Amino acid sequence: MRIRSTQDTFFGEDSQADSLFEPPLDPDSAPLAERCRPTRLEDFCGQSEIIGEGRPLRRAIERDRIPSMILWGPPGSGKTTLARLLARLSKSRFVKLSATSSGLKDLRAVIDQARSTRRQHNVGTILFIDEIHRWNKSQQDALLPHVESGLITLIGATTENPSFEVNGALLSRVTVYTLKMLEAEHLEKIAARGIEQLRAEGRAIEADPEALQAIASASHGDSRAALNMLEIIFEFLRADSGAMRLTREAVNQALQEKRLLYDKSGEEHYNLISALHKSMRDSDPQGALYWLVRMLEAGEDPLYVIRRIIRFASEDIGLADPNALLLAIAARDSYRCLGSPEGELAIAQAAIYMSNAPKSNAVYMAYNKAKEAVKQHGSLPVPLPIRNAPTGLMKDLGYGKGYQYAHDHQNALVLQEHLPDAIQGAKFYEPTDRGREAKIREQMKQMEEWLRKRRDKENQEKS
Repeated sequence: MRIRSTQDTFFGEDSQADSLFEPPLDPDSAPLAERCRPTRLEDFCGQSEIIGEGRPLRRAIERDRIPSMILWGPPGSGKTTLARLLARLSKSRFVKLSATSSGLKDLRAVIDQARSTRRQHNVGTILFIDEIHRWNKSQQDALLPHVESGLITLIGATTENPSFEVNGALLSRVTVYTLKMLEAEHLEKIAARGIEQLRAEGRAIEADPEALQAIASASHGDSRAALNMLEIIFEFLRADSGAMRLTREAVNQALQEKRLLYDKSGEEHYNLISALHKSMRDSDPQGALYWLVRMLEAGEDPLYVIRRIIRFASEDIGLADPNALLLAIAARDSYRCLGSPEGELAIAQAAIYMSNAPKSNAVYMAYNKAKEAVKQHGSLPVPLPIRNAPTGLMKDLGYGKGYQYAHDHQNALVLQEHLPDAIQGAKFYEPTDRGREAKIREQMKQMEEWLRKRRDKENQEKS
């Protein structure tokens, strides 16, 4: 695989900074989102908390001391664009790898080129790794010595929480910057820049402010989605009527015709996810499948849908069928591995399974009851017998005194109170008689009866 770089050979010490960057993109092949990326920090929209005046990263840029970093944020929030700008502002060579299609061989090639570039031209290398969370431990570990030595400045991008997805050793050597979803005003500016780009390429097009607002509203914080939408609308209008003026009505018509009108934060979004959830809860696989496909075909993020199904597995099925949660998580992992459209079948499998599984909200109700008890009673003390007692002082104070080790007793059952005195006897989890919970309910009854008899016996012996 050829490393995608801003420049594979350099032109000497007198070359301009722009020679380190990629040549202009072909408007007939490159997406509009690529063609109109800003080339100045002043044109970058949003993320003022990170690169605003006086912010640490802004000061690092001004001093040309850009650190290795992880950019964590939702799709279209500007991670790749910011990485390119940092490379340009630091006059560094920019190399991009995608963690989904590259590995150690590609990384070694980047490292070799970085050494050559540093030796021959005294130019640093910024290595941008998109979706860095997809690299395994050995791949991430291979970055460490080169980040530590300063041979490369690493900029990783991820939509996943880096504290869970990036190795601790690597995470300790980088700065994590959290990017937020873009606001409507930012998206309107980005859409306006897209219009300017089209005009600069000789496309006769104008846009009303209301049209840009409609595009911003429909793109839900995603700058790439806004520009892709604009390009599709432009092609639709040109093919449909030759009209080159974008109005709100024209935008809505184009979006509707192209089946793009799906407000991921509005009423229809919540109506559809509600319909899916209630179809599964009512054990209707036909309805669940229909509403699932409606959302996916309308452009909903499949990972959002599977997150809701994972939640459903605990909230509406719980221990009535413990496999429901496992299957939902497996569906998420399958989709991450396969992507669309292949991975969507795993999501459909999960939705059908949830619909046919026995239902119970006992775990959900138990959690809420326990939460209410905590809220009502505050921080009640832990009973002394079940406290941790690692020091002599704690033992002298009674910590752990009287603790009964369950495995030393018949049926591994002991008469031992685990709740604070103020709420002794409270019942949070009450299993239903459906599915696996029916067996759990019977087991709990048997244990409670055995403990009751044991308690009565001990009371009799004391009296």
